[in-house]
Amino acid sequence: MLVDDDLLIDAGTGVADLSLGELALIDHVFLTHSHLDHIASLPLLVDSVSDLRDRPLTVHATAATLAIIGEHIFNWVIWPDFRVIPSPEKALIHYQAMALGESVRIGSRTVTALPAEHTVPAVGYQLDSGVASLVFTGDTTVNDSFWPVVNRIANLRYLLIETAFPNHERRLADVSKHLCPSMLAEELAKLEREAEVYVSHLKPGQSELTMLEIERCAGRFKPRMLQHNQIFEF
Repeated sequence: MLVDDDLLIDAGTGVADLSLGELALIDHVFLTHSHLDHIASLPLLVDSVSDLRDRPLTVHATAATLAIIGEHIFNWVIWPDFRVIPSPEKALIHYQAMALGESVRIGSRTVTALPAEHTVPAVGYQLDSGVASLVFTGDTTVNDSFWPVVNRIANLRYLLIETAFPNHERRLADVSKHLCPSMLAEELAKLEREAEVYVSHLKPGQSELTMLEIERCAGRFKPRMLQHNQIFEF
C-alpha cells in the first residue's frame, strides 16, 4: 500500500506497478512481517533507485522481522546488505525497529504497530492522518488482543482485514494462521466501532467463492473486496 507518495506498507509484487520516479520518492517502508509476498520487491526497490536518492530508505518493522530479513535476504548470499553500501556512513537502507504499540510520526501522519497473530513475528498497522484512521491487519488469524486496541480508535474509518481461504479450507487457515469467512465473521463480531471493512489477501482463483461466503456470514459490516489501485482518502 502506497501512502501519499513517500511511504509503503509492505513491499510485495505490487510495488512493480510504480515508476522509477515514484519509487525514488519512497522514504519509509513499514513491514508487517517477513513472508515473501510482503517483502518481494524490497531488495529490488533499493537497488533500482540507489542513484536517484541522496538519503537512505528507512525500513520499519519489529526487531524480529528486521533480524529475519537481515539474515535471510540482505545477507550477501541472496542480496547485498545495503546497510553498508556504499559505506556504513552513506548506507542505502536503514533499519528502524518498532515495538508492538509503538507509534512513528512522519509529517502529519502517525503509524502505530498493532497486534497480529501469524506463523512468523507479525504486526498490523494503524495509519492516522490526524482526521481519521485506517487499520490494516496484515496477515493474521483469530486474535483477541487486536480488537480492544482497535475499539479504542475513536476516528477509525477503514478496516482492511485479511481472509485468505474459503470455508472448506478452514483447516489450512488454522495451520497457516490466516482467516476464512466463518472466522472473519467471528472476528468482526468483536468490532465495536463503525467502519468500512475491506477484505485483503484473497487467494487467486478462490476470491469469488470466498467473497460469496463472506457476504453470507459476515453480518452488518458488509465487507467488500479490496481492489487493485483502490484509493482511500482520510
